[in-house]
Amino acid sequence: MKTKLAGVFAPITTPFVNEEVSLKKFKSNIQKYNKTPLAGIFVLGSNGESKSLTESEKISLLEVVLAERGDHQMVMAGTGYESTRQTISFSKKVAGMGVDCVSVVTPSYFKKQMTDDALIAMYTEVAEALTVPVIIYNAPGFTGVTVSPKVVKALASHPNIAGMKDSSTGNMSSYLLAAQGADFNVLAGTVSTLLPSMMLGATGGVVSLANAFPASSCDLYDRHLAGDAAAALKLHNTLYVLNQSVSGSFGVAGVKYAMELGGFHGGDPRKPLLSLKEKDKESIRAAAKAAGMI
Repeated sequence: MKTKLAGVFAPITTPFVNEEVSLKKFKSNIQKYNKTPLAGIFVLGSNGESKSLTESEKISLLEVVLAERGDHQMVMAGTGYESTRQTISFSKKVAGMGVDCVSVVTPSYFKKQMTDDALIAMYTEVAEALTVPVIIYNAPGFTGVTVSPKVVKALASHPNIAGMKDSSTGNMSSYLLAAQGADFNVLAGTVSTLLPSMMLGATGGVVSLANAFPASSCDLYDRHLAGDAAAALKLHNTLYVLNQSVSGSFGVAGVKYAMELGGFHGGDPRKPLLSLKEKDKESIRAAAKAAGMI
């Protein structure tokens, strides 16, 4: 069940109107993404505010993505819950809908008990219950749980665990070393680490900036792949500074406003996340202009 993970994926957001999911605006975004070089769409992730969605909302969003994605694009669905049982149940549901793979974030409520053995057991059980590949989602900034190299080494050779999305800081090298020799792809979790991660051996990234400026994010990947180190580094520096002014400073709300600047439907996040103040919007607008994006 292994699958090749390569290129830039957009961890798409969920548009709301008066706190309700707007499938119309969501469909419009996907139709625009399917005309870009994005290798894939990651739906129901952190930027999608998955933790704030009901299961029926998740299913509706996934139906739109599967119907509207480009022929060249994979669909990765976030299916992680706090219990292994719930994760397997929801993962089976979305696998039956036709997703290419599922991304499973580490459980976090009982973070002190999320030992290496607990994570190895959980991911193994999920992988063996599914007919689509599993992606480990390492997001300690959200969960407070960091996947260790020991866990990666133990899981990398599993026939149904295809890789990992790494949103941690400073661990990429150790993960790649731990997975050495296995058919296991590691994706960077932010555009800020995309280039250095690919230089170490990562095969691409799932980057929030691609929600707003997909062409530029894909261009960075392409320049690296083409061996144009100078151009890749120059673009990396530009996108790094921009990303710090968007997601790095304002999280999901910042990403959504940047999407408005990029011609997509962003809007406000769902409460309790707060909307941006006008001065914050101006800060992002100035950063996007300085980066040549608008």
